[in-house]
Amino acid sequence: MIDYIKGKLAHVIGDSIIVENNGIGYKVHTSTGSASDFSMPGEEVIVYTEMIVREDAISLVGFSTRDELNMFLLLTSVSGIGTKVGVGILSSIPYGQLAGIIALQDIKTLQTAQGVGKKTAERIVLELKDKVPQTLSLNAQDSQKGASVISSSQSDAMEALMSLGYTRSEAQGVLKQIDIDQMSVEEIIKASLKKLMQQF
Repeated sequence: MIDYIKGKLAHVIGDSIIVENNGIGYKVHTSTGSASDFSMPGEEVIVYTEMIVREDAISLVGFSTRDELNMFLLLTSVSGIGTKVGVGILSSIPYGQLAGIIALQDIKTLQTAQGVGKKTAERIVLELKDKVPQTLSLNAQDSQKGASVISSSQSDAMEALMSLGYTRSEAQGVLKQIDIDQMSVEEIIKASLKKLMQQF
């Protein structure tokens, strides 16, 4: 299993990038968002990858952040969602917004993604609506390992929101609008995403 590739960006070709490492050029399929992050040929990049093994082909899918890779893995865990559709969804909707859309069960907006019809959107929401906040919470807790002070639910939620691409000020601002008493981290994240999506 290849967890990530660190090397020199050789080319950006449509929905793929070529990363050279030790004289080998790795072709990695990616989203348009990540492709735009890898825009300067010759620069050193890190691509977080997943190897896709099928009977007729072996390929690499990769992204500029581990959070986007985690969202891809969640999407492709849904029955009927393959590599092409998973990447297409992430190319249509930035992964931070996508997490909010799924958590809020916004099927209509989800249908605007490439390759997603009503039934597929309903299946994604059904299978991931509870997994997305939990995953964000775990990511936030992981990012705090080694800290000398135990994180509060609010700070865990803030870290999770920032991992989705929201700024610290945006996260702090929306958390101030929420009464977090008696709320779990997952519930705080859901409430925050709802307010942030309303602002979008």
